[in-house]
Amino acid sequence: MAGYADAAVVPHVVRWVESSGGPLIAIPEAVLPFWAGADGDETSSDYDRACDVDGHVGLLPVGDTRALVLGDEPASTTYLPEHGTFVRWCAADTETELLAGVPAALDTAAWEPELHWRVPGSVVLLDAVWPGRSLRETDHVRVELAPGLYGISAAQVWTGPETWLGLVRVRPLAGT
Repeated sequence: MAGYADAAVVPHVVRWVESSGGPLIAIPEAVLPFWAGADGDETSSDYDRACDVDGHVGLLPVGDTRALVLGDEPASTTYLPEHGTFVRWCAADTETELLAGVPAALDTAAWEPELHWRVPGSVVLLDAVWPGRSLRETDHVRVELAPGLYGISAAQVWTGPETWLGLVRVRPLAGT
């Protein structure tokens, strides 16, 4: 599976972020230094707080904003800007097969109730276990978002007998 370093060499490669077993997090770049991951002497680390999020998505306070936690499955995840959606690789034989099913999946998804997420700008998708200061050493995907309010909805979709993906739609809300 292609990682961040591969995409730096080949720009059209879809960049996937792997989980070490826990949730992934999309955190505003402005507060990356405040994310301690699993580090720290506290009884409940930032990573523990991310693990406590129930369901497919949740919002978690970090600094003066919130981060988006992609919970439930520790699935490899990418962001497809042309669809405004995080795509989670739950089951598929190939990347091509998985990505080919995204347009139909978006059309047929049964979306969960929408969350509202205000972001100060671009976010970074990374494994929640890593501190924000270790970004250079970890797989990550930078997601260009304009500052504003977004509607966040999640869905699980089967696009074939053995192809299953998770979707997290990031939709700008009007008037923000």
